[in-house]
Amino acid sequence: MTRPIGYYVHHQGAGHWQRAVALAGALRTLGRPCTLMGTFSDVDTTGAPGPVIDLPDDRLAGAFDGRDGTASRPDALHYAPLDHAGVRARMGRIAAWATEANPALLIVDVSCEVALFARLLSVPSLVVRLSGSRTDTPHLEAFRAASRLLAPFPQALDGGDVPDWVRDKTIFSGFLGAEPAPARPEDGRIVVVFGRGGEGGDRARLCEAAAAVPKRDWHVLGPVSGSGPLPKNLPKNLHLHGWVGDVRPHLAPAGLVVGGAGDGLVTAVAAEGKRFLCLPEPRAYGEQEAKAEGLARLGAAIVHAGWPEAGAWPGLIAQGLALDPARIRALAEPDALHRTAAAIEALCRG
Repeated sequence: MTRPIGYYVHHQGAGHWQRAVALAGALRTLGRPCTLMGTFSDVDTTGAPGPVIDLPDDRLAGAFDGRDGTASRPDALHYAPLDHAGVRARMGRIAAWATEANPALLIVDVSCEVALFARLLSVPSLVVRLSGSRTDTPHLEAFRAASRLLAPFPQALDGGDVPDWVRDKTIFSGFLGAEPAPARPEDGRIVVVFGRGGEGGDRARLCEAAAAVPKRDWHVLGPVSGSGPLPKNLPKNLHLHGWVGDVRPHLAPAGLVVGGAGDGLVTAVAAEGKRFLCLPEPRAYGEQEAKAEGLARLGAAIVHAGWPEAGAWPGLIAQGLALDPARIRALAEPDALHRTAAAIEALCRG
């Protein structure tokens, strides 16, 4: 019987789940079953390419900032609240599954604590290494405990502060989950995307942006709130679509895409070969800022820190439209997903 893979999925943002589904599907085509596990209260798991284990929530009072603030917490941990029933049940469920399934590998995307727990359970692990400055003790110890590391981005976007031994241990997958698309006709629209992991868009500021560039239609995907005009009173060139499950059909006609540097959006923009105005959002360890800096360094995006003031939009849009979309399209490898799945399968066999 083929030993399965476990895939631990973090609950911040949608990118972790999208990556897990893509990799699990590719592994299934190689005959390797994959069980996805995580807290999925905000995720539609019906399309999962394998078994799903919904783990008890480990957040404090419904929130999670990656650290619990406990002065006595061991240096190798980011988050270890005491006397938390959800944490106990969560780790117990992972251990029970590992005991029963005898997995060949546990993919951890992401958690320093689960990476170390896999080592304690004597389960080989492939730990996802995200962008940003992750040279603190918990990250380095999680990387040390792992059998290999997986960076879900092209090596060209890797930061400069990564220790050599960490880089040597890393499989660079490239962008996963979105095959490069053939070029399709554009109509010049601006598409603004807000993901699940951030604060969403502000209606009043979106109205200001659309008014500043009135000759282009603005299409906004994702959550939008605030005290600005109600939808019936929006500028005629501003269209709010709300949350959409797949952004790629909406990106296809865009002349320019505006959004953060989350993995899901950057992957989709690269696959569609779209000019990109990147507004990195605050994330732990400077994750989005580091990715945005890499894109700017390669000439693959225009980067602006924070939401622009109304008067800055015409100039930023002009800069974005002047980009060569071939730069960002070159980052989307046609075989990235299958190549990575094959590397994971080889790791299981090895």
